[in-house]
Amino acid sequence: MMIENEEPATLCVELSLKQLFDRYYTRLVHFSAQITGSTQAAEDVVQEAFIKYWNQQSDVTPHPLAVKSYLYTAVKHASLNFVRHQKVKAGYAVDFDDTAVEDSLESAIIHAEVLAELHRALSTLPAVCQQVSRMCYLNGMKNQEVAQELGISVNSVKTHKQRALQLLRLQLRPELFALVVFLN
Repeated sequence: MMIENEEPATLCVELSLKQLFDRYYTRLVHFSAQITGSTQAAEDVVQEAFIKYWNQQSDVTPHPLAVKSYLYTAVKHASLNFVRHQKVKAGYAVDFDDTAVEDSLESAIIHAEVLAELHRALSTLPAVCQQVSRMCYLNGMKNQEVAQELGISVNSVKTHKQRALQLLRLQLRPELFALVVFLN
């Protein structure tokens, strides 16, 4: 599955481990956390996936999309193994339904990518617009709560949200922008 926002200029350039880690760590942790149900376990799984990649990088095509696919696959399998292990440890007699998890994996990848894109777009906003947007759209706070916490008027909060939406419309694909508006 190709994500539209891969930079074409990097497609032919081998990325360093630090660049890969910076680019994919957060979204892979989010992806794994949706499977494992634990952010801490997800962080461990993702770190192990990067170590596994480092040890086997000579076996992986040095193309950013191939590496990204390798990392997502490694995280998926390690996350599923973690869940299976937890079920065994807990002594559950119910069989683990791989097909239900597999069906939700594509949705989890898309969700992680959408959140990464939204965070990237929010980071381009002016500081106050960014802060107000994160508090309202990502933390679910009401305008009055944001105004109180930031020590500004409710009208200022509304103005910052309006300005943020104008700027985000320019940054995001239409379907992602619709999601932000829906969160409003």
